[in-house]
Amino acid sequence: MNPTRPTDATSIDPRLRAFLPLVYVAWADGNLTDDEIREICAAVHGADDLDLDCRTGLGHWLDPDDPPSPLELQRLLASIREAALDWSRDEKLDLTALGQRLARAEGHEPNEPEVAALGRLADALGVVGSEAARHVLSGRRREAETPASLASFDVAALRSLLDRPHEDCRRRLRELLSTADFSYRYGLGTTEYREQVLDWCRRLAAEGYGGLGFPERFGGGDDPGAFLAAFETLASHDLSLLVKFGVQFGLFAGSLHQLGTERHHENYLAAASSLEMPGCFAMTETGHGSNVAELETTATYDPATEEFVLSTPDEEARKDYIGNAARHGRMATVFAQLEISGVGHGVHAFVVPIRDESGKPMPGVRIEDCGEKLGLNGVDNGKLSFDGVRVPRTELLDRFAQVDAEGNYSSAISSSSKRFFTMLGTLVGGRVSVAMAALAATKSALTIAVRYASRRRQFGPAGEAETLLLDYKTHQLRLLPRLAKSYGLHFALRDLADQYLHGPEESRRELEGLAAGLKAMATWHATDSIQESREACGAQGYLAVNRFASLKADTDVFTTFEGDNTVLLQLLAKGLLSSYRKQFGDMKFLDLLRFVAAQAGTAVAELNPMVTRETARTHLRSVDFQADALTWREQHLLSSLARRLRNRIKKGMDSFDALVECQDHAIALAKAHVENHVLSRFHAALGNTDDPALTEVLMQLASLYALDRISTHRGWYQAHGYVESGKARAIRKEVESLCRELRPDALGLVDAFGIPDALLAAPIAI
Repeated sequence: MNPTRPTDATSIDPRLRAFLPLVYVAWADGNLTDDEIREICAAVHGADDLDLDCRTGLGHWLDPDDPPSPLELQRLLASIREAALDWSRDEKLDLTALGQRLARAEGHEPNEPEVAALGRLADALGVVGSEAARHVLSGRRREAETPASLASFDVAALRSLLDRPHEDCRRRLRELLSTADFSYRYGLGTTEYREQVLDWCRRLAAEGYGGLGFPERFGGGDDPGAFLAAFETLASHDLSLLVKFGVQFGLFAGSLHQLGTERHHENYLAAASSLEMPGCFAMTETGHGSNVAELETTATYDPATEEFVLSTPDEEARKDYIGNAARHGRMATVFAQLEISGVGHGVHAFVVPIRDESGKPMPGVRIEDCGEKLGLNGVDNGKLSFDGVRVPRTELLDRFAQVDAEGNYSSAISSSSKRFFTMLGTLVGGRVSVAMAALAATKSALTIAVRYASRRRQFGPAGEAETLLLDYKTHQLRLLPRLAKSYGLHFALRDLADQYLHGPEESRRELEGLAAGLKAMATWHATDSIQESREACGAQGYLAVNRFASLKADTDVFTTFEGDNTVLLQLLAKGLLSSYRKQFGDMKFLDLLRFVAAQAGTAVAELNPMVTRETARTHLRSVDFQADALTWREQHLLSSLARRLRNRIKKGMDSFDALVECQDHAIALAKAHVENHVLSRFHAALGNTDDPALTEVLMQLASLYALDRISTHRGWYQAHGYVESGKARAIRKEVESLCRELRPDALGLVDAFGIPDALLAAPIAI
């Protein structure tokens, strides 16, 4: 240690004290090279107007061949902080002002040459502003104050709005799920986990939740809407329970109710809804997946015994991934190709016993366990095969088609294609339910992430409390647009459920397409949001106890539940094309384009430079601009897809091949349609409250959803002339502004989801 470099306060020349903060920063920065240090030394030695002793003393401190040791720097820093101990921490001092004040504290007023030398040394260091001085003076950070968490709106009022309809049903079920009987249990083996889930299901059945949607005379509640509400609420709890509940009461008992007639209702419905008779829904096969029309399992009618004989012709025809099949199911609704006297009548459903009361497989029924899965291991998925299994003629679920004793087939629906889709259409509730469940799981993930980000601090200005994660713009952009989209999907799915329960029969096909599209969007949104929420919680999010592990694993399959999402979007696109063809008929193409442009609110004036460059906040946040932008994109994709298909078909290409060639375009159209529909339902929901504060925050959320969608597709909008680059940048900035505005309300917005702490059960969120 150089003895000419004293570090204790009493031994340092008062004239040098003004330079010590700059000296400390020069060495402590760690990024200065020897040449840069020599340049600083030269600046000091070249200061002829500076006292020689002062220059010499500084030279000892700024010698690149003999730098201060870490201990010397620590002592130097301690002496600076000790001298400034009683100073206000709110003062904004740069390093030169700090140095002068330190010198004055020792009774020395820096003269003009010393002040000039301080400035030259600061310039040589490249240090400006008060940050470096704050870092020098700061020891421990300030204690963080607990931020106010009052929302700008009535959280209870928003929760009530979100819980409608069936608010009381949701409240009572949340209270039941919050009891100790439904506490999560970690580390269970597969067998034990399956039994736990079965016990939970039995408890729900005993409370009447399994039969909510069935007629009162069979022990039900005669309220399908309440059943949907209960199913959605269950998705805030263990998702294996949700799926087993859905398989037993939604798919199995639901198929008996929807596809069967009075005889089946009398025989089975009460036992199915009470879980006295566990059952399966055996539609999917190993080889055909979503292609239900091509299933290979056969049900051949034998008039001599008045029985249907079910057979699995090969391994590809096994019923696969069937919930309740591996362990608990005793009956199954089996979908098979109906054959009578060598004539095929398409896919029909049959009630088939698969186990006796002791749990042993019935004769001719082979059962295999699917084994461990990525998630949902509380559900006993299995494979079913049939080798000449006979069931009475009365076990055909015959609401839409009947077979008499002699084998005569009859149906009130003459078209086999229409009959098939009518039968499947009665089960569209499965897609509605899965979409609602996926969104409920997303709400759990976002609630955990937003709560954690509202209390977890990291980094920040020296000497100040560390900054809350949710105060970082990047964190807001990760979570808040996804929160806004969740609200939009909430209103769209509530509307979908209402149409499903109360809509007219003639709109059924349109409803099926919409359910397919919303199911795809909601489940992909769940996958994306749960992953982003997990990452936003860092290593804490990786702990099983904080729920993301199960949320990620258990919702992953939702993207293929009730149909693969990509296939479902193609179904929606086909429906949009059919409606398009019916609407416009043989209209000439140019006339058609003009009509579509007018319908979308994008007349020539809409695409003039004044509009495509408009960046005013009032314009960007207007309902009209947002609705027009999303509608225009959908209509443009629809008309251009129709043109591409028409051109290919005109050249002799098969319509199926033409659609395959344009699949990417069809998927883009379907996604655009769903995004537009969600915004329209979001805007419609704004009329459901007369509370100005509530309306304001919902308006902000709707704008954030819409502008985030437009910004996401900004390349497409620019390529098609709808927005210019300046407007695209303004839209992105508006997304950032909305995130800042919504940040103080973020906690209130997730609390409005009404998920009890016992169901969240994540220590980082409670």
